[in-house]
Amino acid sequence: MSQSVKEENPYLYGWLSTDEIREYRRKNKSAKKTDKRVPLKEAIEKGVNQGDYIVFSGMGSVRNPMAGVYEIIRQNIGDLTVAAKGSQHDWQLLAAAGLITKAEIAYGFGDEVRGLCPASRRAVKNGSLKILSEMTNAGFQWRFSAAARGIPFFPSRTAIGTDTLHYSGAKVIEDPFTGEKINLLPACHPDVAIIHVHRADKYGNCQIDGNITVDIDLAHAAKKVIITAEKIVPEEEIQKRPDLTKIPFFVVDAVVEAPFGSHPNQVPYKYSFDEDQWMEWLKASATDEGVQEYLDKYIRSAKDHFEYLEKIGGLAKLRELENIENGTTPHPAVSTRGALN
Repeated sequence: MSQSVKEENPYLYGWLSTDEIREYRRKNKSAKKTDKRVPLKEAIEKGVNQGDYIVFSGMGSVRNPMAGVYEIIRQNIGDLTVAAKGSQHDWQLLAAAGLITKAEIAYGFGDEVRGLCPASRRAVKNGSLKILSEMTNAGFQWRFSAAARGIPFFPSRTAIGTDTLHYSGAKVIEDPFTGEKINLLPACHPDVAIIHVHRADKYGNCQIDGNITVDIDLAHAAKKVIITAEKIVPEEEIQKRPDLTKIPFFVVDAVVEAPFGSHPNQVPYKYSFDEDQWMEWLKASATDEGVQEYLDKYIRSAKDHFEYLEKIGGLAKLRELENIENGTTPHPAVSTRGALN
């Protein structure tokens, strides 16, 4: 069914019919509680495939799953399509590494107060990155909202009167109540969502402190969900505050413990932005040569997430970022791997 619909509407990306996604979930998701803890390398090897449509958690430079992004780069998984719905540094690095070849964009080419993103802009100009569609952040969020709720579209007026309507896969109909025009935004079911959270249990029940952004909808919309967590905690700790549990275990496929897994970005109440690292990246991203040197220095040469953390300054730097966020006293500098495991 999806193939024939997509042939009629070539701007449908990440779209499946309601029956198709239900059938997928029946075959691949389970309500049984099983231990889903795996190493980061394994989670990415099994969860992300060449050519996947991928989406990341967070908004702007906050609570992005950077540890997962770095592992994709280490494994050189390419020809990816990204839903760039407001998160930045995650897909920018993948595009700079030549692994993102297509993108649907809401807000995607700015690093907030730090300026524009030169590496991904160059990729568009040289043709290695194709922009499939562009829409508002609200419009993109509503596509995931529709998918999460098991409905094929979300009614809106957000694109009517704009050029983006013609490249969004949306259709315009007559509102049966008012007779006015209304556009239907197609649901979006990514192949995989990588979501970084404050804590999770081994089954995949996830808690997020502060702004949730659209991550609840992403978890229910995506076919596969990889969770990276600052800490994996006992189920009993999750049960003490069930109101904080935003993502339920039955939508999650893999759980990875990745402390400081959003570095150099912020995780609210945990640690702040590493502006030194950001400035180094922005300087490097000015040229293709600089990009490759940066990726080689910090990501490709690191065998895992913990070695990456050592390369960016180790525990002393990480405690400094905690102190900026929380006002705590920095801990003594000891081995990152030993202290964080």
